Formats: sequence, C-alpha cells, structure tokens
Amino acid sequence: MARLQTPQALANVGEFTVSELSQALKRTVEDTYGHVRVRGEITGFRGPHSSGHCYFALKDEGAKIEAVIWKGVAGRMRFKPQEGLEVIATGKLTTYPGSSKYQIVIEALEPAGVGALMALMEERKKKLAAEGLFDEARKQLLPWLPEVIGVVTSPTGAVIRDILHRLEDRFPRRVLVWPVRVQGEGSAEQIAAAIHGFNALPEDGPIPRPDLLIVARGGGSLEDLWSFNEEIVVRAAADSMIPLISAVGHETDVTLIDFASDKRAPTPTAAAEMAVPVRAELFVEVGGLARRILSSWQRGQDFRRNELRAAARALPGASDLLAIPRQRLDGASAALPRALRASTNAHHRRFAAAAAGMTLKVLRAQVAHSAHRLDSAGTQLQRCARATLRHRRERFEGLAVRLQASKLANQQAQRMRIAREQERLQRLAERARRALITLLERRQARVDATGKLLTALSYRGVLARGFALVRDADGRSVHAAASVAAGARLSVEFADGRVAVTADGGSGSPVEAAKPTPAPAKPVKRPPSPAGQGSLF
Repeated sequence: MARLQTPQALANVGEFTVSELSQALKRTVEDTYGHVRVRGEITGFRGPHSSGHCYFALKDEGAKIEAVIWKGVAGRMRFKPQEGLEVIATGKLTTYPGSSKYQIVIEALEPAGVGALMALMEERKKKLAAEGLFDEARKQLLPWLPEVIGVVTSPTGAVIRDILHRLEDRFPRRVLVWPVRVQGEGSAEQIAAAIHGFNALPEDGPIPRPDLLIVARGGGSLEDLWSFNEEIVVRAAADSMIPLISAVGHETDVTLIDFASDKRAPTPTAAAEMAVPVRAELFVEVGGLARRILSSWQRGQDFRRNELRAAARALPGASDLLAIPRQRLDGASAALPRALRASTNAHHRRFAAAAAGMTLKVLRAQVAHSAHRLDSAGTQLQRCARATLRHRRERFEGLAVRLQASKLANQQAQRMRIAREQERLQRLAERARRALITLLERRQARVDATGKLLTALSYRGVLARGFALVRDADGRSVHAAASVAAGARLSVEFADGRVAVTADGGSGSPVEAAKPTPAPAKPVKRPPSPAGQGSLF
C-alpha cells in the first residue's frame, strides 16, 4: 500500500518552469516517435501562409492531429496538399509549446484513395495539355441551329429523357442516340468509338451526319466519372470534326473531356439549352425587329420631309446673301491704304530697333553661344543614339529568342499532328484494303453460284442423262407426237450430236432415213465432277 506524501515531503519536490516542462515533453515525444507515416484526410487547409509555410490538420473517423509543412519542404514537394484529399504523410512528431499541443512536421506527402485518382488526373491533364489538345485555337464554334444532334449517353438513364424534353420545349430537332455504357469496364472504349462513329458517317448517307455532338452523363463520384478522364476519350473528343459539348456530371464535377470539348455544359439539360435557341423567343424577337424597322423607317421619312420643308422656307434670296459681304468688301477697301501706311511705319520701327542691337560683339557672342549649344546637342544626340541602339538590340534579341521558342513549339505540334494524321491514314488504308478483299470474295462467290445455277438449269444436262430433243424442219421443239405429220423431216439432238430423221405416219415412231449406215457415235464428254463428289454413272 502506497504511503501518502505529506505537504512537507511535496515541498521538497523539484520545481519546473513552464518552459522547462514544455521542453522536456518535446524531447520525450521526439525521442519516442522518430519518423512516422500517418494516413488521414486533409482538413483546414486554406493555402500557404504569407510566410510560405503550410498549416492544416489530418483527421480520420476518431481523431485529428495538427500538421505543418515548412516553406523549403513545400517548395520541393511534387504533390501539393489540397482540402479534402486523403494522403499518407511522412514526418516526425513534435510539440508546439505556444499552445501545448503536439503536431507532425511533414517531410513527404503522397496521395491515397481518391487523392491518388486526382493526382493521376492532374498528371494526365498536364500531359495532354502539353500536346496542345486543350488549346483554345482548336475549339470550334457551335452551330446556331443544328439540323441533327448526336447524343452519346446511356439509353436507359434519365439524361437522355432530360435532353429530349428540353429540346422539345425549346426547338425540336432530330436526335440520333448512340447508346454506350457510361460507367465500368469498357465504357471508355465505347464512348470513344461512338464519337469516332458519328464523325465517320457520310454527309449524304442514309443516316444523316450530326451537326452537333453531346456527350452526357449524370452526376456521380470521381470513380463513377473516371471513364471520361481516360486518354482514349479525351483524344477522341479533341479529334472530333463535329462540334462537341461535354455535359458530364453536375456543375461542380470536372473531367478531362471538359477541357478537350468545344463547349462545357454544367448539366445535360444545360447542354440541350446550349444546342438550340428558343423558337418562341425567336418568333417574338423577329416580329419585334420587323415592327421596329418599319417604325424607324416611317419616323426617318417624316423627319427628313419636315427638315426639307423647313430648309426650303428658311432659304434666303441671292441679294440677301450678298448684301453683308458686299458691305464688308467696301469697308475693307476704304481702310486698306491707312492700314498699309501703319504697317510700313511699324515694320520700320522694328527694323531700326533690331539694327541698333546688332553690333559685331553681340553677333560674335550669339555665334559662340549657338556653337556651344550645338556641341552640347551633338553630344546628347550621340548618347541618346547609343542608348536607343542598345535598347533596340536587347529588344530584338529577346524577340529572336521568343520567336525561336515559338518556332520550335509550333514545329513540334505540327510534327505530332502529322504523325497522328499519318497513323489515321494508315488505319483507313488498311480498312479499305480489307473491305476490297471482302468485296472481291463476295463477288467471286456470287459468280460461282450463278455458274452452278446456269449449269443446273441448262437442257444439256438432261441430254447427258440419255434424253433427246426433237425439232421440226424450222428448228422449233416438238412436244407431242400428234403434232408430227407422216413424212415430216425431223432433227433429233443427243448429248453428242444431231441426227436427221423422217416421221412414219403408221405407228408414229420415227424411222432413221438420213443415211443407210449410221455414223459411229462419238464418246460422250461428261463434265468433270466437282472435287470431293463421285460420279453417278
């Protein structure tokens, strides 16, 4: 059993100042916990402090710890902290005596969970932006009133119903839906194939080529919308020759296809509103403009008519217009001699005053002063010329460097574009070659089938089986014995040749009468049997 300490014994315990106790706790925490790795969500981050340091906290379901990143470490970090991201922080624990709390001084930071996806998205965004896929110069203007609108989305979701309903309310247009999966495995390939498929439609084909494309999906988490961050989808949107509107998620959701598309809509309904104007408003606006044009024209005509009438009434006669100028001319003519004498006297006095001051000494002083001013001006001019030349040379050198950099960037972009076009041309050439081979094989099979059908329907096949064809003297086929008269000349055709006979009227059976001795029969040439099929004879 512990013995209770008396007040006298407690009075002998050593005293600590607050600073000493804080330093002791600081050493204990730092010695016990060296470098640690902590996983948590960033909270309370409002950007770097004015000093350059970053202050925030890491939290999970049950606890929170303060964190700090010093200015030098924050400048070297590749991954920057962001509010709400789950990260793995590496650093050492310490205490802050000013508020009696412990904190972690972070030396390395890496994403975890959703934060990792966002880091991957940022890295992919920088890569595609460096290739020029997000440049404003690549973006196309949307058609003011498209005839056909292509929609790439799920056929069973509420997105397509919202788009169709909004188009019906604003300006009904023909809509082609390419059904795809908008989430899960294989969805990115289907979306890219749909964009390429719409672009591959011929303009005059049975299925019209859309004038505008809408790639739409409802809201969801970052994982649900990840298909629209895939590189294959972004490149398909950037390569689309048809203007494209991306409407993925809600207004706060951002995907990489939004940067590559020609226009980004916050929602699928807003995409439908961007696609077409309101027909009723157009009717009202056109009617109002027509009325304003007519009213403005009428007012202008009335104003010009009244102005012309007023000008006609106020126009004076010729004598009135010339009366005042005539009086002025008379007065000027009368005053001219006096003015000439006064001007001559004034000039004489000025000349005399100037001549009195123009002595040889004064002239030499003025010449010396002018020479001094000329030398000073020449010196200043040389300094100004050198400074201007130096400034222009520096400016031209800077422009030359910028021009060279722009030239190299442009050459790189053009090379990449030519490489993509060459790859696309090779794919199209390979598809054309395979299509031509398939077409030739189909045509050859059709010709072979037609030849077999012709052989099967020909009467010579019947003759080859032992039958004969009887014709009369005119070469017409004889189908009945009753139509043959006695003594009629007939021609009997066998598989190996023809025989001329004369009909006997008694029994109706033909009697050979052409030659007393029949010619030896030629051997029958049977057609070769197909490969793999035996002969029936």
